[in-house]
Amino acid sequence: MNSEDLVNYLINTGVLGSPKIIEAFKNVDRMDFVKPENKSSAYYDDALSIGSSQTISQPYTVAFMLELLNPGNGNKIMDIGSGSCWQTCLLADTVGDSGHVYAIEIIPEIFEFGKNNALKYPDLIKRISFYLANGKTGLPEVSKEIKGFDRIVCAAEVREVPDSWREQLKNGGIMVYPKNNGIYKEIKTENNSYKKEFYPGFVFVPLVEN
Repeated sequence: MNSEDLVNYLINTGVLGSPKIIEAFKNVDRMDFVKPENKSSAYYDDALSIGSSQTISQPYTVAFMLELLNPGNGNKIMDIGSGSCWQTCLLADTVGDSGHVYAIEIIPEIFEFGKNNALKYPDLIKRISFYLANGKTGLPEVSKEIKGFDRIVCAAEVREVPDSWREQLKNGGIMVYPKNNGIYKEIKTENNSYKKEFYPGFVFVPLVEN
């Protein structure tokens, strides 16, 4: 299999449908984000270890979450648990030159691994800021500066959604995260309430908080 085969597979399963996200999957090669020993498995629809008990998520799951998130041109996105930075770079591709992705990773070794992977994409790296930090607190100073994030996505299972994430999401913004062996999508409404959807049947590593 190659990168094109993986994209076609995801399209044929019906999980990948948005032209901008399909284009991102074509432009950002998953093989650039896996460990050397896993290169031969890069295009399989499986989660793969990246060390420190962390994984690069299954392609189907990444596609599913990005379709729920619906990132768009100019969006400012907080990416929590950026890991390998494959999803980070996919997001950077979708937001265009006027958008930006704020990637948070707490494990130093994984932070360096992901950042070095993203450096393979010089056009996209300009749209990404990297933070070695605890994602539970989000990025309050950045959120204040940009008047809230358009999108927030977390790639690891949470026990409870931190209040900080909801506070830092714009009205009308979308947040996608794993919880209770499934994926939640929340849309923040004008009166500070949230429209929630839940999609069961997904397994993630837990979010590292300290």
